[in-house]
Amino acid sequence: MQDSTPYAVGIDVGGTKTQLRAFADGEDLVDRVRSSSGWRPHDPGAAADWLAALLADTLPSGVRPAALAVGGHACETPRQCAEIRAALEQRLRVPALVVGDAELLVPAAGLDKGVGLVAGTGSVAVGRLPDGTAVQVGGWGAVLGDEGGAAGLVREAARAVWAAHDRGEEPDALATGLVAAFGVAEVPALGAALEAATDVSAEWGRRSPAVFAAAEAGSPLARAVITEGGRALARLVVRLAARGVPVDDVVVAGGTVLAQPTLYEAFASALAESLPGARPRPLRVPPVEGALALARSLL
Repeated sequence: MQDSTPYAVGIDVGGTKTQLRAFADGEDLVDRVRSSSGWRPHDPGAAADWLAALLADTLPSGVRPAALAVGGHACETPRQCAEIRAALEQRLRVPALVVGDAELLVPAAGLDKGVGLVAGTGSVAVGRLPDGTAVQVGGWGAVLGDEGGAAGLVREAARAVWAAHDRGEEPDALATGLVAAFGVAEVPALGAALEAATDVSAEWGRRSPAVFAAAEAGSPLARAVITEGGRALARLVVRLAARGVPVDDVVVAGGTVLAQPTLYEAFASALAESLPGARPRPLRVPPVEGALALARSLL
């Protein structure tokens, strides 16, 4: 029998895991986490099918959402999000909203406007113009960008180590840490090790603890890389401000920046210098809370 209770469903599809929450009558009905394997955001039909299957597998029998909001990893443009939304509404026949996963941060923090900044494996910042137009900066991947994210920090650390090697300097804690992390014999072999990665972001990013460990051990190179990573994250917010996005509140999330105080402090310091009126706010709740807030706004 179909349950007539109006359920709001929020889904946060991250790069590695997905969290779904269903909410009704003031309490969570479902709160599940599963792998994001199979998520294909550049194929709207496949993405909608994946989300519909997730709902069917997760919600109790007889429960249908009255409204659905999704924050999707790699949903990079308004057009892409709109195409997934249209395909999803066609399948489910309920109001839906699809945004990039970084756009969940501001509503998750209980705010109506501001910037969402993520620095995990990669890095990206999003916001909206006063007319509601979404703006995204960063998020270009570990090869071209993602400065301040785990993979970008490793890339810049390797560059710093190579430069020191070219200057004839003895390997410091950063050099020895990266050599050990990549399982190679010496600094010159790091290039081939980085280029051999089949999943660049993931394989580079998981070596980022070596950078922070080297900084704790006193490596000036590592400390400089982290400081510049924080400045790069602040520059993402500066770019949004230059395009007219309100940046009074900057909601920060991501497993790298929130887990590493030295990176967060470098970001906050650079932000205060560049945009004194901007307030960094670490997100203390799961981003799926933002998806739920957006879904409830559709009821």
